[in-house]
Amino acid sequence: MDAWRERAWIAAAALPWAALALLLVGWLKVGRRWRTGDTRKLFHVLIFGGAALVQWRAGFGGTLAYGVAVSAVIAVVVVRGTCGPPLASPGYEALARESDAPHRTWYVVVPWFATALGGVAANLLFPQHATFGYLAVGLADAVGEPIGIRFGRHRYRLPLPAKVAATRSLEGSAAVFVAAGIAGALALALAGVPLEAAAIGRLSLFAAACTLVEAAAPHGWDNFVLQVAACAAAAGLWPR
Repeated sequence: MDAWRERAWIAAAALPWAALALLLVGWLKVGRRWRTGDTRKLFHVLIFGGAALVQWRAGFGGTLAYGVAVSAVIAVVVVRGTCGPPLASPGYEALARESDAPHRTWYVVVPWFATALGGVAANLLFPQHATFGYLAVGLADAVGEPIGIRFGRHRYRLPLPAKVAATRSLEGSAAVFVAAGIAGALALALAGVPLEAAAIGRLSLFAAACTLVEAAAPHGWDNFVLQVAACAAAAGLWPR
């Protein structure tokens, strides 16, 4: 298939995919009263999982088409949620944390911009390892907040500048470590690299690097920092 035609098909499929994902998390937030941290991270998993599959099948060009289509859907949701009456956009309510008030929209827009910037940077710097970044953010970053909210008993805060103070927990960071290891294993499987016993140690190093970066990333910019760091770690551990 011609590359441009393939990208057009990817964009056409990404539009309903993003819309359905937002409808789902919006319904879970407004209709089922899920926590925003949970709905936001479920959206994380769905969108980054799609990006990883597109990158695997169609490369950076396909992922760009996917990202543009998803961004268009998110833009509509954010405008409706920001400018419309309360609950005009359940998808917005599912993405905008109450704890980020009065900067709720800021912390929807900035992380998405950081996501796009991180994807471009990862592909330019580590084109053979970009999938590691998508899966690290999609899985590892997604579990830290929900686990920390429910089970976080040992909290810590890094003195980083931000509009809203952000804290982490040791329990959430432990969940990030486990999920990052799974993300690395999935990325290796997509790359066709066998999971030999020797790779387990390197997966642990990969997970540790992702966990440290996620813990230290500035609020709102973790999607950029973690993507690039995960790709850099993977490039060092599994050079091609």
